[in-house]
Amino acid sequence: MEAQLIVLGFVGLIVLIITVMEIYNRLKLRAMVKSQWGTFPSSRFFDKEESLKEAWSQAKKYRDYDSEIDDITWYDLDGFALFERINGTYSSVGSEALYQRLRNFNFSKESHDRLERLIDYYQQKPTIREELQFHFACLGKQDKNNVESYLSETRSQELPKTNLYLFCGFLPILLLIVVLVFPTSLSILLLLGSILFNVIYYQVKKAKLQRELTCMGYLVQTVACAKKIAKIKTPFQEELAKNLRPLAAMTKFGISFRMKSNSDAELMFDYFAMIFMLPFISYNFVLEKLKNYELQAKEMWRLLGELEVAAAVLNFRMVMPDTSQPVFSEEVQVLGEEVYHPLLTTPVPNEVNWTKNTLVTGSNASGKSTYVKSVAISCILSATIHTALATHFQLPFGHILTSMAVEDDIFEGDSYFIAEIKSVKRVLDLAETTVPCLCFIDEILKGTNTIERIAASSSMVHWLGAYPSLAFVATHDIELTEILKGSCDNVHFEEQVTKEQGVTFDYQLRQGPSTTRNAIQLLHVLNYPQSIVEQAKKEADYFDQHRSWQTVE
Repeated sequence: MEAQLIVLGFVGLIVLIITVMEIYNRLKLRAMVKSQWGTFPSSRFFDKEESLKEAWSQAKKYRDYDSEIDDITWYDLDGFALFERINGTYSSVGSEALYQRLRNFNFSKESHDRLERLIDYYQQKPTIREELQFHFACLGKQDKNNVESYLSETRSQELPKTNLYLFCGFLPILLLIVVLVFPTSLSILLLLGSILFNVIYYQVKKAKLQRELTCMGYLVQTVACAKKIAKIKTPFQEELAKNLRPLAAMTKFGISFRMKSNSDAELMFDYFAMIFMLPFISYNFVLEKLKNYELQAKEMWRLLGELEVAAAVLNFRMVMPDTSQPVFSEEVQVLGEEVYHPLLTTPVPNEVNWTKNTLVTGSNASGKSTYVKSVAISCILSATIHTALATHFQLPFGHILTSMAVEDDIFEGDSYFIAEIKSVKRVLDLAETTVPCLCFIDEILKGTNTIERIAASSSMVHWLGAYPSLAFVATHDIELTEILKGSCDNVHFEEQVTKEQGVTFDYQLRQGPSTTRNAIQLLHVLNYPQSIVEQAKKEADYFDQHRSWQTVE
């Protein structure tokens, strides 16, 4: 009798410890969610781009979109740094949904209207928004959870040896009953032996089935989270509840998946799961349920992502200096006021009046590349999360792509110039589809000689004028402003060079092509040999007068 009481007391103590730890962790989560609202998202261990990109690639197999922010454009504009600036999510469902939303979009207002409905609701009901974020924080993040992949491959994921797992899992329970009824040394030894066998066998099999168990675990946790969220009144409550209804029973079969091993309490629960083989036994029960309701599972996952993305976007709008909801128009033009770059500490806003192909000129570091990127980023954020970094912003629905930070491709064997013309070619191919295309190019064809660069660049920009597209081209080639003055607008940035202060910039946009030539003056300011400075001025003056270069002797 004494042995039975010791065993029951030990089990009760473990349950009590787990319960207390769980309550403490949840109180900490609530405090964290409350304190982080209205601040820039802090960097976290999870949400590695490799994992997010893999989920995005899988989701594209069963979701349709009108346009995509391709890898070149994404990396040209520091897309992942931009994602991190917006990513105030607490679960992988939300972070993956945000990443996917920033990489794909449709040419319609439907998704924007849904986003704004949620944002308006969160603004009116901050306690509900906080409660939702708390539940997402309880769900937490799991990189490489593979749920997106899993939802499209459910019918090929069944685990073998279910009967063996059932036998091994029930054996310790049976032996525990035997110990309580007949507490002999042999029965206790058999109980400990079965537990030890199960723990070792579980660890061996788990290593081979890590992907399946991780995926199923996070999916079941998500369903459990969705059941709680579906009880909270939101604009999409009925829609979520409808898709969740046939999936709700998954959490009963998948009790072993409902906790994560990222706290002391959950680690203790994981040991219980090992002893009774719970994940392996639960897996096929859950899978059978999922195979019959795959579409509902996908829709549930998408709806939860929507709910969390809206909170992250609202937080982003709150912490940025100025944001506005863009206006989408039929005219192929981009108009903006006080447009700025979101990743700069002290950005300088400028206006945008982009109604035809435009050349942006100016010296290095004067601000032309940053300006072009700021316009491109506002176009992308307008198309994806309905948020412009400007006090006013207007644009058409259409493709958005860049050709800026081109590099040699050693794996493809491409030189810089080959990589560059391939990058620009994809811009021309997309423009040729007659769908409006907003193109951003920095230093077009800089990988070749001056004569061919100017000739090819001018013909490309002129060619784009025949399609319903707009090109924004940052360039050092002043010759382009002369050749294309009849078909392109010109804007520029200036610098000031003085002996006292060296080079200074005000980063203010000015109309017309750049007319300043301060590079040679800068050589003088930086104390280059006087003979070099004088010779450079002489050669530049000769070219201005004769439009050709004289031979240096």
